[in-house]
Amino acid sequence: MKLISVNVGLPRETNWKGKTVSTGIFKEPVNNRVMLRELNLDGDGQADLTVHGGLEKAVYVYPFEHYDYWRDELPDTELTPGIFGENFTVTGFKEEEINIGDRFQIGSAELMVTQPRLPCYKLGIRFGRADMVKRFLASRRTGFYFRVLQEGEVVAGDTLELMSRDTNNITVADITQLYVREQNKNNPELLHRAAQLQALPESWRDYFQEQIRRQDVR
Repeated sequence: MKLISVNVGLPRETNWKGKTVSTGIFKEPVNNRVMLRELNLDGDGQADLTVHGGLEKAVYVYPFEHYDYWRDELPDTELTPGIFGENFTVTGFKEEEINIGDRFQIGSAELMVTQPRLPCYKLGIRFGRADMVKRFLASRRTGFYFRVLQEGEVVAGDTLELMSRDTNNITVADITQLYVREQNKNNPELLHRAAQLQALPESWRDYFQEQIRRQDVR
């Protein structure tokens, strides 16, 4: 598992559907060592802190292996590292193989997997396509977020070393499938376990608990 690109960018204003929008989704690779702090990387920022950034979304990670899929889907789009708004472009990861709560060391930093990415309309701004959000979620190639447990420096080329696996064995892909309700009826046990998963942010647990309540009512 290797970090092949570190990508940062500060919020900027852009025009979208006739309106001026502030967004931090435009990320560019940097080659030097970068300090990874509790809330983000030096030189990086988010525009709308009500839905982006924060402790549970300090670092957005996207597998480079997914780029081949998107090259087939979007043959006229130049896909460079960071285009999905990710801070880390990595290789050797798959959403179905990484557990929520898994801990990694990279450079001198320690990180924990917290949740999959749910795209907002600003992904459409980055690609200039209003359908990109729907296509991204439908692909199930979401990437995931890290929480920073210990600050430190990182640089492209660093290896991500697995420090510990979360024993609940609920993967990033499991959470996405529960969100789109692919597994709720077929695997209610997984839904109940996800609703109690402490490594998952409270907002996600509350969401799954509400799904359980609705199923119980029906």
